[in-house]
Amino acid sequence: MNIGFIAHNSRKSLIENFCLAYKYILAKHELYATEMTGRRIEEATNLKVHKFLSGSVGGEEQFIDMIERDMLDLVIFFYNPIMNSPNEADIYAVTRTCDRYSIPIATNIATAESMVLGLANGDLDWRESREKIY
Repeated sequence: MNIGFIAHNSRKSLIENFCLAYKYILAKHELYATEMTGRRIEEATNLKVHKFLSGSVGGEEQFIDMIERDMLDLVIFFYNPIMNSPNEADIYAVTRTCDRYSIPIATNIATAESMVLGLANGDLDWRESREKIY
């Protein structure tokens, strides 16, 4: 499966630790991330990550394009909901697009852990066997 990662600056350490904790599950899948997030994941885990542009210069639009083409199966997007972000419109654009195309998305550690453990258990296999409807 194709898994996408985005993490705003205040959440980069969280996504590194998350990927390190679930490295052996993630290693069985194709990983995609915005540039800095992908680089940090690679450095922390030694996993191969396909990197988009930085989020602020088009990486989030590349994510949206992959979602719209049904090329991502799962998105993990860690942002800080307490901080006002200049990227707030991008946060909503990514989450809305995931909802529109029925792509599971996690925006916090608890949901991300549930989804990755479900992925390991085969709970998301329906993504591979479904008929493309978009």
